[in-house]
Amino acid sequence: MGKLQVEMLVLGIAETNCYFALNRESKELLIIDPAGEGARIVRRIEELGASPSAILLTHGHFDHIGAVDGLASRYKIPVFIHTADRELMRDERLNASLLLIGRGVSASADHVVRDGETLSLAGFDIQVIHTPGHTAGGVCYYIEEEKALFSGDTLFCCSVGRTDLPTGSMGELRASIHEKLFVLPEDVKVYPGHDVTTSIGYEKRYNPY
Repeated sequence: MGKLQVEMLVLGIAETNCYFALNRESKELLIIDPAGEGARIVRRIEELGASPSAILLTHGHFDHIGAVDGLASRYKIPVFIHTADRELMRDERLNASLLLIGRGVSASADHVVRDGETLSLAGFDIQVIHTPGHTAGGVCYYIEEEKALFSGDTLFCCSVGRTDLPTGSMGELRASIHEKLFVLPEDVKVYPGHDVTTSIGYEKRYNPY
């Protein structure tokens, strides 16, 4: 057993998977895609006795950012997103909140990430893999030593994220999956932005995309 403990909360109108990447040894915690329902997130953090270190965003759509500003303010922690989605998360039209739920949702980030960068947070080395397609700035976060990939809305179990919203591209999404994700070891566990966990090997065999 490694030092990574993954917990999932399903939050918000789109049933988005918010993940806690918890360091079992230090109790440091990374919050990945805090979709909303900030009080539920805070309550679980307190139950775990964890110390949040950062918020990592896989992309800037409204259903992944609802609790960002509140948590960042409460815990005084940095927020990371790819440079290409920094404006999208602030823009209520680009992030699809006005279109899909009829009210504006936005958030801000103070740090941008780029493809190939390694973040050292909460005792983990986290590789940033830029996977455009769902949005221009979509990324996956890969913790190689733990064989864990947080794929956001790039890759789902037997499916992929939609590409009909602003900055989406099916061609780019297919290329991202085949060139960036399917080259990872087959036993890497995939934690997607919606639905159930899967693995790289399973998706290489059964994902129709």
